[in-house]
Amino acid sequence: MKRFLLIAILLLLAFSGMAQKNAATPEKTRLLIILDCSNSMWDRWQSQPKIKVTQQVLLRLLDSIHGLPDMEVALRVFGHLNKEAYGTQLEVPFDHDNHYRLQSKIKTLVPNGGCTAVSALTHSLNDFPHDGTSRNIILVITDGMDDCGGNICEVARQVQQSGIVVQTFILGIGNATDFQHRLDCAGRFSFLPDEELFDNALREVFSLSEQQARVTLSVTDENHTPYETDIPVVFYDRLTHEPRYTTLYHYAVGDTIDTLTVDPLVSYDITLYTTPPLQLTNQQFSSSRHNHLAIPAPQGSLSLHFENKRTPFQVPSYSLFIRRHGDSHTLSHLPLGATCHLLEGSYDIEVLSTPTLLLSNIAVRGGSNTDLQLPLPGQLALTKPQSATTGSLFVYRDGTLQHVCYLNPESVTERIVLLPGEYQIILQPRNNTHYTAVRTARFTIHSAQQTGVTIK
Repeated sequence: MKRFLLIAILLLLAFSGMAQKNAATPEKTRLLIILDCSNSMWDRWQSQPKIKVTQQVLLRLLDSIHGLPDMEVALRVFGHLNKEAYGTQLEVPFDHDNHYRLQSKIKTLVPNGGCTAVSALTHSLNDFPHDGTSRNIILVITDGMDDCGGNICEVARQVQQSGIVVQTFILGIGNATDFQHRLDCAGRFSFLPDEELFDNALREVFSLSEQQARVTLSVTDENHTPYETDIPVVFYDRLTHEPRYTTLYHYAVGDTIDTLTVDPLVSYDITLYTTPPLQLTNQQFSSSRHNHLAIPAPQGSLSLHFENKRTPFQVPSYSLFIRRHGDSHTLSHLPLGATCHLLEGSYDIEVLSTPTLLLSNIAVRGGSNTDLQLPLPGQLALTKPQSATTGSLFVYRDGTLQHVCYLNPESVTERIVLLPGEYQIILQPRNNTHYTAVRTARFTIHSAQQTGVTIK
């Protein structure tokens, strides 16, 4: 727990910047300290009351950052107004030169009321200037969570999803383990069991202040070799779902894979825009080491084309849709005869022929090509009675008749290009709707051949 706390606190104010095409580096970091001044802060914590320990630690913290041009601190306090009022107040707003105001206010704080952590978090978003130039962080210091109403988890979720705050940290001092399970949902919770750990952690809070999380991204094939390709990559904020960083993964033999820099306080969902897109969820990166993210993405190719034969008629240019097996979402739409690169997996293919051809559970293997050769369609040469008729064309599949298309009631002859198979036509004269006037014909369409059907 101590090790985790030190790392979390050291990451607290780490600056963010990424060498990428379209993300600006924040000009500064803004830290809002939300301090508990409820009556319980008078309780003794080892050598002296908790409020006295906290005041001393915070004053040393302010001394350590005084004069930093890229850091601003503000102070919001709750539980200090009076015994009956569970209010909260922004005591010192953000300013580039508020050091002495912060010190003075912290020295004179007197615990005097109940808890209002929920209210403090609710008002916290209005404490940050909305100029879009800063990386905003909230640090809550509290010794417990009384039942003062409100849903701390819901409020913290709204704060985090606002896109204004990068991360909320909660430091529980004293005997804070009894409410840790209630605050884990509100941010990154750390328990401080003694004064020394509290003091040391905050004294070293800026030792990594200029470091970033460095990430080397590599996309590998079935042999764990980096792909020679360009793939768009987007890092999404896991909580706000907003894109934080976008880049183009590029690698060619002899190249050095790019190293990106990202904010270590944010959890990311990463999408590689392969076909289909490849997603990694809840990715976190440390500023204390180099992060290497190797993403296995074995790809193969899929080719679908007709047999290379001559036909006495013109074959239409069919389109096809590719979907993951069992999924209705279309991944790719391309003409028959083209080659599509896909991640290894199983796919369903819909060919917009007449009738529509469905190919199910087609396997694509990494590093290989799946070549599907289809028999050429045939052509129906249909001659109908001279009297106007209505009719439909059906195909036999799986022991049933499936409707293919309606026939043209104004034409005596029709030419229809059809896939090979067994078919049936149903015709009825317009001037005789009795069922005994219905005419049917069953026939077979052969690949690359013309089949003549005459119905009298």
